[in-house]
Amino acid sequence: MNILVLGAGLAGTASAWYLQTAGHQVTVVDRQPAAGLETSFANGGQISVSHAEPWANPHVLPNILKWLGRRDAPLRWHWRADAAQWAWGLQFLRECLPGRSQRNIAAIVHLALYSRQQLQLLRAQLGLEYDQLQRGILHLYTNRHDMANAMAARRVMAEHGLPRDILDVAACLELEPALAPVAPLLVGGDYTASDESGDAHRFTQALAARAATAGVDFRYNTQIERLATAGARVAGVVCRGPQGANLLTADAYVLALGSESPLLLRPHGIRLPIYPAKGYSATLHLANPDSAPTVSLTDDAYKLVFSRLGNRLRVAGTAEFNGYNRDLDPVRCQALIERTKQLFPNLEIEGDANFWCGLRPATPSNLPLIGRSRLSNLWLNTGHGTLGWTLACGSAAALTDLLAGRSPAPDFPFL
Repeated sequence: MNILVLGAGLAGTASAWYLQTAGHQVTVVDRQPAAGLETSFANGGQISVSHAEPWANPHVLPNILKWLGRRDAPLRWHWRADAAQWAWGLQFLRECLPGRSQRNIAAIVHLALYSRQQLQLLRAQLGLEYDQLQRGILHLYTNRHDMANAMAARRVMAEHGLPRDILDVAACLELEPALAPVAPLLVGGDYTASDESGDAHRFTQALAARAATAGVDFRYNTQIERLATAGARVAGVVCRGPQGANLLTADAYVLALGSESPLLLRPHGIRLPIYPAKGYSATLHLANPDSAPTVSLTDDAYKLVFSRLGNRLRVAGTAEFNGYNRDLDPVRCQALIERTKQLFPNLEIEGDANFWCGLRPATPSNLPLIGRSRLSNLWLNTGHGTLGWTLACGSAAALTDLLAGRSPAPDFPFL
């Protein structure tokens, strides 16, 4: 088939690769001048199956109340006259129920384990380099109550094939010596040795280059304006590129536009439960690499991750619900730096931090939307939230199976 993929981020580029290798003719359109320049650009860098617990869980509600009104809060909600935001928020509260949260953890673990396996196979097949490290992820706790609350999620993950080893403070320091100066702050951690880290932007661009060599037609600097429909099918996509407006047609279409996905379908009466969750990151260039961690870390209290990317340290996280606002809030940027200084007082950096924010396509359950839409030839691969890097390869491989009429390997509620 001729397939048109909308979006050249992680989800779209991975979809293009798997579909092309399955024998389809694939075209990708994106408004940016290259692949991976929006939400895939400067994320936390973690392939984190161990983070399968969604934001919507029974323990988050007291924290939300505590964080209200704080500009530097890990989760910040801007109240807006926006029906989509309020509907999303109500669904989020429902997903916090214990039974729903445990179901969502299980589904995410199944897809994430499959996705990590697909990434490893793809890396070996293509020899991709993207500052990857296979040193696992260490989840740090500075509060005993928070560590105890995490036990339920750990048990669910273990039942579905993902062990997370509980570590005392001494074991945390042995695993990552860069934490030694702040040992008194820590109460313990849990460690997933099979998790990984790496630069999602470098990966996306490397995969796009290989896909282009394999025959995928990437059309950059092309704005997607609207879908043209005929009955319950997509008849084409109206785009505006360097040569003006035109209608791109295909046998099938894949929607991988992240947070922009609901906007394209709303005029057709299709409401996707996706809302943009703005995440922040700071990239620090290391003057002394020995002063920085090499194990990828998650700071539970501040909802931040720290990933070593070659001679850089990426600090990323938090969620800000403020519509499609892409402005950098200096208070939230500074909060990343302050927490980094607290955890790594001996860190030696050169130059200024590179700050960035991106709109993560969040569903209330944190489950992505993968499968056929209500338009019979339009397929979805979107809504990955904070786990876009973790789930990218598995989601694309599963979508390719679904499009071919096959049942994907992971036990996941595909559409």
